[in-house]
Amino acid sequence: MDTVKDMLDAKGRDIWSISPSKSVYQAIELMAEKEIGALPVLDDSGALSGIVSERDYARKVILKNKVASEVTIEKIMTRAVISIDENSTIENCMFLMSANEIRHLPVVVEGRLVGIITVGDLLKFNLKQKSTEIRNLEDYILDETGGSG
Repeated sequence: MDTVKDMLDAKGRDIWSISPSKSVYQAIELMAEKEIGALPVLDDSGALSGIVSERDYARKVILKNKVASEVTIEKIMTRAVISIDENSTIENCMFLMSANEIRHLPVVVEGRLVGIITVGDLLKFNLKQKSTEIRNLEDYILDETGGSG
């Protein structure tokens, strides 16, 4: 059964994060630059203290008519972060994300952030796995029937 570690090994472990004392504008700027929809928020010790997303920005800054450069991340971040460890299954990731209606799932090992899984990552990983399974089945059938591919 595929694990979160398998997915991180396949997709990479690049992590962009932000400090809770930075402005929301700085977070949105970084998200735009990296083409991502959320940032883990790390405290001074490097521990995961929250997550901030474009959705947080829209709902807690724009809709409240606040100025992004004047609001800090700690004021709008989600503090109760749902995370997962590397040994969890891909199915568990999908369950957690679906049940909690979240799009970004930090991966934490021994209190340290080691990656982040997105809904898009899950989709790409599952499609790749299914394509590989189909190709293997086609090869097996062709070998058994003496067909050519």
